[in-house]
Amino acid sequence: MRLARARFAIASSAAILAWLFALLTNGSAGGWDPAVLAWFRAGESPVLARNARLFTELGGWIFLTVAGLAAFITLAFKRRRRAALLLFILFGGRLLVELQKLLIAAPRPPASGFLAPAESLGFPSAHAANSMITFLAIALLVPVVQRRRTMAVVIGLTLALLVGLSRLVLGVHWPSDVIGGWAFALFWVALCIRLASARPEAEAAETVR
Repeated sequence: MRLARARFAIASSAAILAWLFALLTNGSAGGWDPAVLAWFRAGESPVLARNARLFTELGGWIFLTVAGLAAFITLAFKRRRRAALLLFILFGGRLLVELQKLLIAAPRPPASGFLAPAESLGFPSAHAANSMITFLAIALLVPVVQRRRTMAVVIGLTLALLVGLSRLVLGVHWPSDVIGGWAFALFWVALCIRLASARPEAEAAETVR
């Protein structure tokens, strides 16, 4: 129990510090944001831009809503408590992301560099945050054989990272927007599961016995 609390404290502190760093350096002229964005942006590569648009769709509200509802239905028949927790994590997280956007009101990079439509405020990236929240929560809460839990988490994290990077390739977010989204998502999922005293690994092991 003490080890779990220590891990949560370290992970949450790291996520909060990453979020604060991203917020304080967001879009600063002459800072690291423009330089890193210029390195990632697809520029004149239509193939790279096309692939980035495919990955960015995985972080869109339609795909994430369908994935979330499918996971909820699966949990509703097996673990009702987890199903309710999943809905709270997913939709509570989305609400907090939009609230951050409104309160911080950070602009996106110059629209002249956009390779995909983008209209809302910049920080944090909703695609990065919502995909991380959805994929990670599903990986942690949907019952699977214990030895496959780590693989599910790795796949979820990888998909969320690719969605976030796609926003840089398309030039629609500053790197700090994406980092802020990832950091908030990790903190939010960890906090919700911790407060709910969820034990994904233990319950999964019981399911397959």
